Order: sequence, then structure tokens, then C-alpha cells
Amino acid sequence: MPFWTGRRALGGILLAVVLVALAWAALVVAVAVQAAHDEATGADAIAVLGAAQYNGRPSPVFRARLDHAAALYQRGFAPTVLVTGGVGARDTLNEANVGRTYLLRLGMPEEAVIPLAGGHDTFTSIDQVRRWFDGRDSRRVLLVSDGFHMLRLQIIARRLGLTPYTSPAPGSPIHANVRRNTGYLFAEGFKVPFTWLFQR
Repeated sequence: MPFWTGRRALGGILLAVVLVALAWAALVVAVAVQAAHDEATGADAIAVLGAAQYNGRPSPVFRARLDHAAALYQRGFAPTVLVTGGVGARDTLNEANVGRTYLLRLGMPEEAVIPLAGGHDTFTSIDQVRRWFDGRDSRRVLLVSDGFHMLRLQIIARRLGLTPYTSPAPGSPIHANVRRNTGYLFAEGFKVPFTWLFQR
């Protein structure tokens, strides 16, 4: 009798599905744990991940990230804030410059806020940060975004040779909306392994 009978094949498929589901659930838990952990510490720069802007005004999500970065700067965690973000679909302004303008309006000094335009996704945004660090001996960066984003940011930053610490924006409307936040956490369960495997 052949080993792979119909019943064994079905059992093997079900076992594989269960193992994949458990691995995905473990990743979601890891994402949630990192999202709840604030690693704010002294760094060479604070890097803010861009989000949507509307005609020169940061979206509520982006504004929460910028406000948090400004608070970290005021508390003396780093002397420089790097703002990332490119031009979104059907937009003419890039998120980095919009974010810089917002931080200057909060009273931050011009020389302390540097826009890093051109990043169209998380990986290219962190790569812009990596380019800013080129030639520097210390590469400590404090990454600011939404909590769900933090584990993936750490993976990318380490892969690009940075020394990352994460500090999630506590005032984000995503964090305040349980259903929306849970959806993002679940999505990261797929994005994290993709990043680990393919973004090098």
C-alpha cells in the first residue's frame, strides 16, 4: 500500500495548515509585544516614518508621529529629527517636507529637522535614513511610527547596518481604535516574514 494514501495526504495538508497558522499567530504576538514596548533612549537621530498628508497638512496619523518625535527631541533623546516620506498617489507634495514644516511650526530649530524625501515604502524610507548615517561612526537611531510597525522597522534597520531603537507614537488614532489596530497587527503577521525573506 502506498504511504501517501488519500487520508494521509489530507492529514498532512491539515497539519501544514495548522503549523502555518501557529507560526502566523506567533508572529502577530511578537509584533504586538514590540508595539507595546517603548525603547526611547539616547541616539544620534530620531527618524519619523512618513504617513499621508493632505494639501500640506499631516494626516492625524502622521501628526501623532511628528508630535511624538518633537516630544522626544525636547526631552533630549537626540539632536536631530529625520523626517521620511515621498509623494503619494495623486499628490504633489512629499511627506518629508510637509512633516518638516509642521515640526518647525512647533518651534523646533531649522537645523535640527532634516527631510529625507524619496522613500515610497518602509524599506526605502529606512534606506534614506541609512544614507544619512553614511560615514558616521555611531549609527544609533530612534525610530518613530505606529506600534504595529516597530518589529518590521527593527528588522530592516538592522539589516541596513543601523542600531535601531523604537518608540511608538502613543497618540496615534490607529492605536486608539482597537479594531483598526488589530487589523494592522494581523497584517504585519504576513509582512514581517516577507521582509525577513526578501528585503535585503
